[in-house]
Amino acid sequence: MKKISLRQSFHYAFEGIVKAVKDERNFKIHLCAAIIALGLATFLKASQAEFMLLLISITMVLTAELINTAIERAVDLYCGDKFNRLAKIAKDTAAGAVMLTAINALAVGYIVFFDKIAVLIDKV
Repeated sequence: MKKISLRQSFHYAFEGIVKAVKDERNFKIHLCAAIIALGLATFLKASQAEFMLLLISITMVLTAELINTAIERAVDLYCGDKFNRLAKIAKDTAAGAVMLTAINALAVGYIVFFDKIAVLIDKV
């Protein structure tokens, strides 16, 4: 296998993220939710620790989604249109990992935002 430069390696990684943004519906959904969460955190003046927890949670979800996509494509490449019980398990497990990280992100968002939004509502 040909050795690639560090610059080329970063280029390929960036291409993968751009491809996911363009083609993967769930990645787009998670990315929109992330932008909304970060905007809300800025608007509600979240602390540095809260902002860090949000960033970690968002990164976990987006990373899980990228890994899920990679697993799905590799399985599809290997199996084609043929059903394979082990391929189904691999795909379902990867999707489950995304779901767990998304549930975690929702819990973090709830913890960070609930009191701040409740205070805003009380002021109205």
